[in-house]
Amino acid sequence: MHNNQDLPTNRSIWMSRRTRLLAGVMALGAAGLMTVQTVVPNQLALADPVRVERNAPADFSDVVKAVQPAVVSVRVKQAATPRMMNFDGQGGFGDFFGDVPKDHPLQRFFREFGGRGDESRRERQPRQYGLSQGSGFFISDDGYVVTNHHVIDKGTEFTVIGHDGKEYEARLIGADARTDLALLKVDTDEEFTYVKFADDAPHVGEWVVAIGNPFGLGGSVTAGIVSARGRDIGAGPYDDFIQIDAPVNRGNSGGPAFNMNGEVIGVNAAIFSPSGGNVGIAFAIPASTATDVLMDLQDGGKVTRGWLGVQIQGVSEDIAESLDLDEARGAIVSEVQPDSPAEAAGLRSGDTILAVEGNEIKGPRDLSKVIAGFDPDTSVDITVWRDGREQDVAVKLGSLKEPASVAAAVKVTPTETTLEDLGLVLSATDPSGEKSEGVIVADVKAGGPAAEKRLRRGDRILEVAGAPVKSPADVVEALSKAEKEGRKAVLFRVESNQNTRFVALPMNAA
Repeated sequence: MHNNQDLPTNRSIWMSRRTRLLAGVMALGAAGLMTVQTVVPNQLALADPVRVERNAPADFSDVVKAVQPAVVSVRVKQAATPRMMNFDGQGGFGDFFGDVPKDHPLQRFFREFGGRGDESRRERQPRQYGLSQGSGFFISDDGYVVTNHHVIDKGTEFTVIGHDGKEYEARLIGADARTDLALLKVDTDEEFTYVKFADDAPHVGEWVVAIGNPFGLGGSVTAGIVSARGRDIGAGPYDDFIQIDAPVNRGNSGGPAFNMNGEVIGVNAAIFSPSGGNVGIAFAIPASTATDVLMDLQDGGKVTRGWLGVQIQGVSEDIAESLDLDEARGAIVSEVQPDSPAEAAGLRSGDTILAVEGNEIKGPRDLSKVIAGFDPDTSVDITVWRDGREQDVAVKLGSLKEPASVAAAVKVTPTETTLEDLGLVLSATDPSGEKSEGVIVADVKAGGPAAEKRLRRGDRILEVAGAPVKSPADVVEALSKAEKEGRKAVLFRVESNQNTRFVALPMNAA
């Protein structure tokens, strides 16, 4: 042990030795007799950071020069003028000018740009038809043109305007409202410059160029990147949109979005905008979807899809637990439509569809797309989760049709039962229980489990834990049985607004 008086002496000795050592090393290095590598004590060896050796394009002129002759403006004469699909962020597609004040400069611009001449004269001599403008592009040298269904909807005459301003009359080959695609044909001996759809899906972050006819300004070019893929915006059962941030506005509908190879990755169809202007979020129909639909339209003027005939919903964690399913996957059947292929095959409410022809089903949208991909009258094997195990059901698909909805008048009686733990007040539809179907939700307590699962007053409970119920007593009995079986959650089949869905409520009431 050293006292403090020893420290200066020891430090002086250590410094002297260090100085002599460094002097010797420097002398050897100067003489070329050895190489010295400095090592910093305790420094960690770090992995190289991510580095991308790919340059962004200096400009997009080469791509634009090659593809622009294939892009056209589409003018439609119609009884009613459609608007570009404008997703307003409130769960629907709103009026394009709905949130723009009447005295806003944009309103004046749109009024002035939309037509010239005296306003009062136009009011005294109203048109007997409307004119709509959109975008499109050639996909063959003999004049097939792709655009959106909502661009040509209710149209009686169609005009295609080329990049050079030349106009061509076109005829409608076919349209598909479910995917918002349409196919026109220009009949002429002229050969057109055309573009092809990309074989591969784009990568998020990839450059994209959009060309179209926004606000009638034909041949407008904008650029951005692919922001996301697989977007579901509530436009239809086959939503699988590519999100891009290239500025897209009204009139760009039906126009192409290109990759840097000049291939079409998507057909511009919708924008997200509460006010109607571009905010950097646009949606395009993927090339893979467009290719299949357009082939059908070209062959027969319409799209044929397989039809199963079920109402479905997603499987949440609590629903999976109530079904003893290992994880939340598949699509649960909430209703089997009468006289449907599903009914004929023996599918029933509560079945959870896990796979079709051995291909995993991740959710309702996945199931809709897979079934639609089969031709009518095709026999498919469907794997379902039923009674705690997987079972295979053979189904012969039909042809897609709109499901019929049946409204039923409900008379609520004063006979009520309260389930405090669930926050539910139940009422029988018929006191005798003989002619009733289901149990009416007479009230929902705020903050309770039922309210959290969005049950509402007037909903009809059809089944509890797979058992049909006709009275509140049936509900209580089913809950008691589920509690004795040790279930943590119990599945309610509920009819709401003429639609049927499953709701899993926690098992803490009997």
